[in-house]
Parts: sequence; structure tokens; C-alpha cells
Amino acid sequence: MNSSPTQAVVLAGGQGSRLRPYTDDRPKPMVEIPGTGTPIIGHQLSWLAAEGVTDAVVSCGHLAEVLQEWLETAELPLKVTTVVESEPLGRGGGLKYAAAHLPDPDRPWYATNGDIWTRFSLREMAEFHAERDATATLALARPRIPWGAVETDAFGHITDFIEAPPSPYLINAGVYVFSPAFTGLLPDRGDHERTTFPRLARERRLAGFPLPQGAYWRAIDTAKDLTEAAKELAAQA
Repeated sequence: MNSSPTQAVVLAGGQGSRLRPYTDDRPKPMVEIPGTGTPIIGHQLSWLAAEGVTDAVVSCGHLAEVLQEWLETAELPLKVTTVVESEPLGRGGGLKYAAAHLPDPDRPWYATNGDIWTRFSLREMAEFHAERDATATLALARPRIPWGAVETDAFGHITDFIEAPPSPYLINAGVYVFSPAFTGLLPDRGDHERTTFPRLARERRLAGFPLPQGAYWRAIDTAKDLTEAAKELAAQA
């Protein structure tokens, strides 16, 4: 049974204030990682298309017209619809509003935050989601801690220094698979990460898909992230 979604929502409405001055004249997903030749959202849409997505809804906010103009002129590998909230609905409300514009409300769907640069198999994640009969599945990343860590023994002597170690915690990687029923559980306004997700977790209907070993993932939050991502992607090329 092929349970892989063919529709997706890209959340591209954030202010991107920590990425200034890059976001003074464009929304965060329109920022380009040096050397890649395409804005972050261009990369995301190509990735979604390569994973079998045929229809994407892009939820715009900050400087929406810049993003819409680019989408209208770019050669895109899938059908894209844009939506703009007339008033701020919060993360959960925004997701629900965007999901209402998906072509098939009775089928599962992907969602991704608009500031993520990653590559892994969404089809594998969709299989994982279906096997667990989950209502929602979050991709989980283990980012590197940006500081050097210090190890000590029980007595208080320093035993080792570790440069940029992996975090001991998994984090929400900002990529999701949702069952059709999930949309109805979202708040009309407000933050689903404080309401819907905790409720599903209590009911054991929320699954977590750890990113495969070696999969590239980075959230582009600051100018430093842009520089680091450029270096990492150049090293991979």
C-alpha cells in the first residue's frame, strides 16, 4: 500500500528578525544560502517534488508579495498555491488555514517549516507514520551543540573537552506527516505545539521519526547558520 502523501504545506510566514539584514527586503524562506543558487523555499519545493508531492500550499506572511512574485516566475516542479492570513492566527491556526487549501482533505499530508534545509526520505517517514497508525509524526533531529563541552569526573576534575558535541536531546526538526484527522484537531488560532501536540502525545497518537544517520539538516535562523550551511553544503558537493 502506498501511503506516501502527494500534498504538502510549507509554513513561510515568519518575520525572520534574527536573520536581518537578509530579511529586510524578503521573507526568511527567500534567503539564499551562499553558493546554492536558489532560495531556501526553492530547495524545499524541489525536495518535496522529488519525494512524490504534486501539490504544495505555501503559507505566506511577512513580505508575502516578494515570495508570491518569485513563485509566479520560477519554474517549479509541482503545483503551488499561496495563502496569506488576513490576521495573525498563530502557528496552529495558520497551519489549519493553509491545510484548508490542500486539494484532498481526506488524504494525509506533509508540512515543513519554511526555514529548514534538509534532505532525507519523506517516503520512509510516511511509512513509519502509517506503521504506527499515528495522527501526526514529527521528524526528529539531533543538532550539534554550538559550544565545546567539558566532561568531568565525580571528584570535579576535568577529564575531556569535546568540540561541538551532538545534543543529548532530540529536537523537533520542523518536518511533519499528518493524517487527515489531524486538521480537525488544530486550533482556529493559537499554537498547536502547546495544545494539539501534547494532547496527541498523551493519547500515544504522536510519533517521532529520527532523521536517518548522515541525513543533512539545519534550521536557518541566523546569519551564522547561513555561513555554516554554505560551508557544509560546499563540503558535500
